[in-house]
Amino acid sequence: MPQPHARSDDDRFGFDETTNYLTRALSRLVPGWLARRAVTVSVDTSKRVYRRGEPVDIVVEFENRLPVPVSVPTVERRLWEWRVDGVLEATDEPRYVDRSPASFEFRGGERKRIVHRWNGHFWRAEGLDGLPTSEPAAAGEHTIAVSLTTTEPGERPGDATTITVR
Repeated sequence: MPQPHARSDDDRFGFDETTNYLTRALSRLVPGWLARRAVTVSVDTSKRVYRRGEPVDIVVEFENRLPVPVSVPTVERRLWEWRVDGVLEATDEPRYVDRSPASFEFRGGERKRIVHRWNGHFWRAEGLDGLPTSEPAAAGEHTIAVSLTTTEPGERPGDATTITVR
């Protein structure tokens, strides 16, 4: 079973990377619209059926299909996002996100893989008693979707998978 990626303070996007200035310079030659189309996103889980409240390992892979470096512009510091049934990070709690533009950089043909663990619960900013609460996902099918946070919402590279909670 895949293990979650341990993030360090200097790895704030979930990927171990060093700055490659040649890659950064060459990626500027590829227009943003082409870079968005060159990067594919796939999402999978370690199982298809989970018990109610059981953690789910979400396996995400990004791939640059071009043999040249690309830089995908994003609208915020969060380079990619995950949703469960359309709920960002399985919470309705407002999140502070740095709205400064960033870019997701790839070397030619590079694949980036991360395993993120969702605890199987939805966080509600206000429960029945007005206090924050965590609820296990209800029994039934749930869709887990992942996408890049690019400038064009209709053209965001992404993928989705479905799990069943019993």
